[in-house]
Amino acid sequence: MKTNAGTIQHLKVIRKIDTGYVLGGLEQDVLLHQKEVETPLEVEEEVRVFLYQNKKGQVVATTTIPNVRTDTYDWAEVVEVVKDLGVFVNIGISKGILVSKDDLPIVERVWPKIGDMLYVTLDFDKKGRMLALPLTEGVFEGEWENAPATLFNQPVKGRIYRSSKEGAVLLTEEGYRGFIHHTERKKEPRLGEWVEGRVIEVKKDGTINVSLRPLKQVGMIDDAETILEYLDDYDGVMSFTDKSDPELIQKTFKISKAAFKRALGKLMKEGKVEQRDGKTYLKE
Repeated sequence: MKTNAGTIQHLKVIRKIDTGYVLGGLEQDVLLHQKEVETPLEVEEEVRVFLYQNKKGQVVATTTIPNVRTDTYDWAEVVEVVKDLGVFVNIGISKGILVSKDDLPIVERVWPKIGDMLYVTLDFDKKGRMLALPLTEGVFEGEWENAPATLFNQPVKGRIYRSSKEGAVLLTEEGYRGFIHHTERKKEPRLGEWVEGRVIEVKKDGTINVSLRPLKQVGMIDDAETILEYLDDYDGVMSFTDKSDPELIQKTFKISKAAFKRALGKLMKEGKVEQRDGKTYLKE
């Protein structure tokens, strides 16, 4: 019976009850609550319904047909976040559907927040419980729109559907697949987060590489402020200079060594910092 959950069925009303209607046509009868019906139904009337599991795990019906089903993907808004369990999404019916923590990033700080959107389908766990399953790379492989070469250096917007230390992947408004390398962001974006960036490469396979960092001129100002804040936090002195290890710079400031050198050069030119004895000092 549980295999029918998540699907559309055409069932017949076999009797009316105080709370709604009993539908037949499957191995077991199904309840259609009166709050799930817009207009009254008659016995023997056929009705198109979507089946789902209520809080007790029972399969029930609604006349609301969501776009997210066991055979289709669509966007669903995150409506609740439960630590150590997962997040619940609204697929358009009265019950929120769980996205299990097993299908979310290991690090909870990049879990979706309320209001974020996930591209999901419906599936079942080993106990037969219906879950919302986020889009994976394997499913999306080759399904994206091919980005034109003219998109290079143009602004782009989209939702994150995969996030990791190496980088994040987004689906743009136009249906393009975009990759954001970890060096092209200041912080790791959340799964389901709406981001705005810039296309830095259009690849032969039609995908794009995206940067969430501002243009060099704007970024240099932001990076310089980050360096000044770091110096303030460490009593005006730091062991980082323009000769420091790129990986340490990336780990500490979340920027490349080239960006660090540009920002540091700006601060030195303005007389705000100086380098001596292998360290950088904040000038009074």
